[in-house]
Amino acid sequence: MRILHTSDLHIGKRLNDVNLIEDQKYVLEQIINIAENQKCDAVIIAGDVYDKSNPSAEAMTLFNDFIMSLSERKIPVYIISGNHDSQERVAYFSGFARNMGVYISDGCKETPDVYTLEDEYGKVNICLLPFIKPVEARRILPDRKIETYEDAVRELISNVEINESERNIMVCHQYVTGASLCDSEELAIGGLDNISAELFDKFDYVAMGHIHGPQKIKRETLRYSGSPLKYSFSEANHKKSVTIADFKEKGEITVTTAPLELLHDVREVKGGLVQLMDMPYSEDYVRVTVTDENVVPDARISLLTVFPNMMKFAVENSKTAGQAEEIELSSVEDRSPTELFCDFYKFVNNNEPPTQEHIALFNEAMEGLGEDKK
Repeated sequence: MRILHTSDLHIGKRLNDVNLIEDQKYVLEQIINIAENQKCDAVIIAGDVYDKSNPSAEAMTLFNDFIMSLSERKIPVYIISGNHDSQERVAYFSGFARNMGVYISDGCKETPDVYTLEDEYGKVNICLLPFIKPVEARRILPDRKIETYEDAVRELISNVEINESERNIMVCHQYVTGASLCDSEELAIGGLDNISAELFDKFDYVAMGHIHGPQKIKRETLRYSGSPLKYSFSEANHKKSVTIADFKEKGEITVTTAPLELLHDVREVKGGLVQLMDMPYSEDYVRVTVTDENVVPDARISLLTVFPNMMKFAVENSKTAGQAEEIELSSVEDRSPTELFCDFYKFVNNNEPPTQEHIALFNEAMEGLGEDKK
């Protein structure tokens, strides 16, 4: 039995106000090809199908096309909702979808859904546990003492009949203590949403979602597949992939990864302006840091000719106290030339504002150019 495990698709997400739908379509097509070419018997999507609880029609259409493509290839799909999803929207038409080989958790309930596949070695049971908060678990199980995320997950798992002589897979979307994080994940303050890896000891493989960096936790078979795209600059060094788990007889599981190619990479470049301008033209989504002591006023504009999809522009030198101070490029369009000048001056002078004399000189120069300084 060969299972493809992915998660955190975040369909509909925007990066610095850039629509990533074409990037997502590009990578989802690769996942379909991997599932088909590697003869996967099932695909698991471990939550955060969408980036918002109220996804756009464009996002829903893309996910529908993705699932339909897998269904047409007779590849079963098992899906749970994540913390970004609306359980109701993800599970919409779940009863009808089962006829197409698409198994969607109907949401959090007293006993999580379990579906069974079978091969020459016997049964493989797939348990679907959507993202759950303690308050939701208390509503479902009012007679249990549930105060933490760990309590919630433990109590729901306790309601599942687990035949430990068979092969069992848990699909879950939570934060397991010890996982490596990045900026694009939403976690509770103080680690209140932590759960222990030991909760899943009875499961042969645990297909986790919620963390964007692919990784194992304590054992090879408790894994985060990671997101298929880079959704923040903290993910710049990630190697995006999907996880492939091969199941033979009980206790014999081999885990590998299949790399994904990105339509536009998310990366950081740093150096002097001359050095940066000599770099190859790239349409990647980049954060550019200029290290010159004296940054020319049109540096950002010049760099756009090399990096047209530059999303962040930063200066790092002795004037910025050795720390990069950056501008979100999407924030400059509605600001006046004088406001932009004041921002830029502080940007390259360790947050020191310009004097009234500096502003008067700037306004005089703008008037000489026939520009409206307001």
